[in-house]
Amino acid sequence: MDVPPASQPRHEPGLAMPGWDGNVAGAQSLQREWARRVVVRDDFHEPLRTVAGLDVGLEDGGTVTRAAAVLLDAGTLEVIGEQVARAASAAPCPPDLRSFHDLPLLLQALEMLPQRPDLVLVQGHGIAHPRRLGLASHFGVVAGLASVGIAGSILVGTAAPLHDIRGAHTPLRDGGQQVGWLLRSRHGGEPLVVSPGHRVSMTAAAQLAMRFTTSDRVPEPIRLANRIASHLDGPRR
Repeated sequence: MDVPPASQPRHEPGLAMPGWDGNVAGAQSLQREWARRVVVRDDFHEPLRTVAGLDVGLEDGGTVTRAAAVLLDAGTLEVIGEQVARAASAAPCPPDLRSFHDLPLLLQALEMLPQRPDLVLVQGHGIAHPRRLGLASHFGVVAGLASVGIAGSILVGTAAPLHDIRGAHTPLRDGGQQVGWLLRSRHGGEPLVVSPGHRVSMTAAAQLAMRFTTSDRVPEPIRLANRIASHLDGPRR
């Protein structure tokens, strides 16, 4: 499949959005700079009208990256729209720099939705990141949207043992600072790492993750985006 590079979508004025160029030190420096723009307090429309889920996967043996965006009614969880943006895969990058690899394509998928969501759940980390700018935080700052990071494993920090009760959560701390939560979204399931992305408070991050979780381990917007991003039974990242 001949897939062109991702186009550069619109973003917040004054915020550059470079793609991954292999410059680790430069990317880390930008993360530290942009992390200062992250807002960890509730600043989103209430009551929520719409919520989106975002995820990134691969196809064609990993040569093509696909970003999925699904928009849902926040009350009924009915799907309003779903989109996929594709681009030729860039060179691999370290997990803590993933946003430079994935963000341009996620922004493109977002702009293809019929309307901007009130809140976005991103498959990835928020501030639970070594430099406090995981994919969900980077996305929220650049897109100017409230966001929460939902990840399957810890990137940084430690937490106390978690009760095996649906909804149980315990602080995830790094160097004495709380950066997120370990959240048991389903009895018997492995905990999720939930952290504020942008314009969402620490307390609300866990509450919102549970609000949109039904029978699956992950919140419904993420589950739907994951199925599309992974091409149903296709390769996963």
